[in-house]
Amino acid sequence: MDAPARIAVTADIDARAVIGVNSQIWHLAQVREHARVGPGCIVGRGAYIGPGVILGRNCKVQNYALVYEPAVLEDGVFVGPAVVFTNDVFPRAINVDGTRKTADDWPMVGVIVRTGASIGARAVCIAPVTIGRWSMVAAGSVVTKDVAEFALVAGVPARRIGWVGRSGVALQEAGDGQFVCPATGEKYTETEGNLTLS
Repeated sequence: MDAPARIAVTADIDARAVIGVNSQIWHLAQVREHARVGPGCIVGRGAYIGPGVILGRNCKVQNYALVYEPAVLEDGVFVGPAVVFTNDVFPRAINVDGTRKTADDWPMVGVIVRTGASIGARAVCIAPVTIGRWSMVAAGSVVTKDVAEFALVAGVPARRIGWVGRSGVALQEAGDGQFVCPATGEKYTETEGNLTLS
């Protein structure tokens, strides 16, 4: 049964934001104008959801994560504590003439996170990048390139170190381009650097 969103009294929710049913917004979180938080989402303490950012169903944005516009998170995305999504390729506070930059002085770019993907604590995603479905970004990584579906990436800059299944568990190689999830038994096939569910 659907219930109204639960919003902490100390959260800062713009009146123009849309918060879905069954969502929870915790202490000191900020959700800016025109942001859309889908049903069943959790936005942790001190997290920031920028103007126009879109969260799908059942996303979890942990404490102090910074999701800058124009990010889009599809359904079931996990964003760990203190993760940062950037939105400026050439960040500067001022223009060449010394005047302070405004929103009109730079083109915003965003991070897109596809269904079921997870981003570990303190990772930084440098826009513009797309994080593929069911992939996993290890804690502390710096993502500078698109992440393939089901890829497990780690490091600075992040590189693929393995594959994960939909459960989030690292897949075991079964030979001949085949992989198996030890948690669910699901089978996957690797072809030319991409993984698909068999």
